[in-house]
Amino acid sequence: MTERTKLKSSKRWVVKIGSALLTNDGQGLDISRMQTWVKEMSTLIDDGVDLCLVSSGAIAVGLRTLQIDRRPQELPKLQAVAAVGQMGLVQAWQSCFAACGRETAQVLLTHEELADRKRYLNARDTLKTLSQFGVIPVVNENDTIATDEIRFGDNDSLGALATNLLEADVLVILTDQDGFFDKDPRVHPEAALIPEARALDDGLLGMAGKEGGMLGRGGMYTKIMAAQQAARSGAMTVIANGRVDGVLEQLRAGDLVGSLLYPDLKPQAARKRWLASHKQTRGVLVVDAGAAEALKAKGRSLLPVGVIEVRGVFDRGDIVAIETSNGERLATGLVNYGSTQAEEMFGKTTKQLNHSQLLMEGNALVHRDNMALV
Repeated sequence: MTERTKLKSSKRWVVKIGSALLTNDGQGLDISRMQTWVKEMSTLIDDGVDLCLVSSGAIAVGLRTLQIDRRPQELPKLQAVAAVGQMGLVQAWQSCFAACGRETAQVLLTHEELADRKRYLNARDTLKTLSQFGVIPVVNENDTIATDEIRFGDNDSLGALATNLLEADVLVILTDQDGFFDKDPRVHPEAALIPEARALDDGLLGMAGKEGGMLGRGGMYTKIMAAQQAARSGAMTVIANGRVDGVLEQLRAGDLVGSLLYPDLKPQAARKRWLASHKQTRGVLVVDAGAAEALKAKGRSLLPVGVIEVRGVFDRGDIVAIETSNGERLATGLVNYGSTQAEEMFGKTTKQLNHSQLLMEGNALVHRDNMALV
């Protein structure tokens, strides 16, 4: 079975639609296009697909409603704009789905809520129960209460998180481009579309760049990051042009539309999916090249000897990031020692730590069973 063919039999989809598409590049909600997508999503549901919609657009709609030309930088203004826009956005989706005889539910999420394991599981159970009732969840970031530290940063990331929460088979990211290109086609006319690739191919992020548009917070870079996160739970990602008529139905049929980024590893266990989903952490353990290699290539636990710096204040059991000296995040995990103890331990061998009686909770700062590579 080819990767495209798997789309025909996949049972659970998350569809993420970006701000530029929803608002026709900032001109206001494109109700006609929304109705078209809803009809296509309804066809998928009739074909046996459990579907979750991740919708951007609250801030873009709020900007239009309040007649503001540019996205505010001040957080209170941004939250106020989102609060105004969220009303119009949800009402529009509800109206479109109701016309197809479908019920919807609004689900707002923040990283702070999902950093707690119990809340994470509650969110997952709620989304799955809505699906059992035949209700389509419309998921968005809770911009009206989010802060700089807990904001998802882009709804591509939110789409990947919803994919992990639901253990979905497919994440579809609808954008204003035909897919993922080896260069930015807006700048390089010779750019070539990549129809299929391994989601975890190290070269993809380099091709993507980091620039987004005025309305949204993401670009192709965040879409590749989302695809990689989804791949770790065993899901494939398709990046496709939402303005192509019948795009979702074509994808369901296995047609060569957009770019398909497929997983090539076994899905992470549920606990590790939760760990991998965190952008907000209590601290950082900076590791040397040897430790980085041991984590990435050999699946080892993180020992104190491989740590070269401890940042932040954290307690035993908190979630910390594991990064290289140049800031590349390698993993997140539950730490066995608080920051004060970790400061005393890092850079020392197990023999040295045993001699000084510092190893009270095992010889690893982060055990591999409590760690998820990102």
